[in-house]
Amino acid sequence: MTATVPADTAPAAESAIAADAPQPAPGATPPRAPLVARAAAELVGTAALVAVVVGSGIQATDLTDDVALQLLANSTATVFGLGVLIVLLGPVSGAHFNPAVTLAEWWTARRGGAGVNARELAVYVPSQIAGAIAGAILADAMFGEPLVKWSTHDRSAGNLLLGEVVATAGLILLIFGLARADRLRFAPVAVASYIGAAYWFTSSTSFANPAVTIGRAFTDTFAGIAPASVPGFIAMQLVGAVVGLALVAVIFMRGKTDSGTPSA
Repeated sequence: MTATVPADTAPAAESAIAADAPQPAPGATPPRAPLVARAAAELVGTAALVAVVVGSGIQATDLTDDVALQLLANSTATVFGLGVLIVLLGPVSGAHFNPAVTLAEWWTARRGGAGVNARELAVYVPSQIAGAIAGAILADAMFGEPLVKWSTHDRSAGNLLLGEVVATAGLILLIFGLARADRLRFAPVAVASYIGAAYWFTSSTSFANPAVTIGRAFTDTFAGIAPASVPGFIAMQLVGAVVGLALVAVIFMRGKTDSGTPSA
């Protein structure tokens, strides 16, 4: 048998219960999702991102022989797919989907900023790489391609490597600049828009992501990259991440108040 509360006293009762319940401290950080949930979000998100990139590339080459239209279709699908994934999974894991971003967050956390710790880094990066490989295989399966066929698309030219430095530096500058300026709420649109633009203004079509680079080596399609080209791309992406963090430090340098303490 349960007791009932008269309708006219229900609001007051609810208010009393709410008042008695523990309340978070003003400005307290919301509880984080369990690490297993965040790892799953990074794995699924990276897999979905690579499936979008590879799948839209296959679809584009099936529909037209015009390389410009192929790239337009590929970049457009990536913009929308990435934006949706950031909105969906950002509240869970931060929606990194990218070891370069995770490493940059770990570095800023080591220096007193917000970010992942070493344990989280060790979980995020393998999850991202596994997700990227799974996403490439999934895309190949959907379009009847061999599930694993190493790409023959050589991307080892020096100008392409420079493009990866530029693409990754810009991405890190954007993400961490938004964080410094307290504008991360714009990240889904801003990051997706940047990647869409970088498809066109960088010579490498902006991989800007070590995990995605590894995943795209598993598919011999429009979006693929030859395994021999992967180490050079990843090295330049890490260089780009360092450049991006340096730019953030200079451009978003914290000023000081009249008392000499750092300003907020």
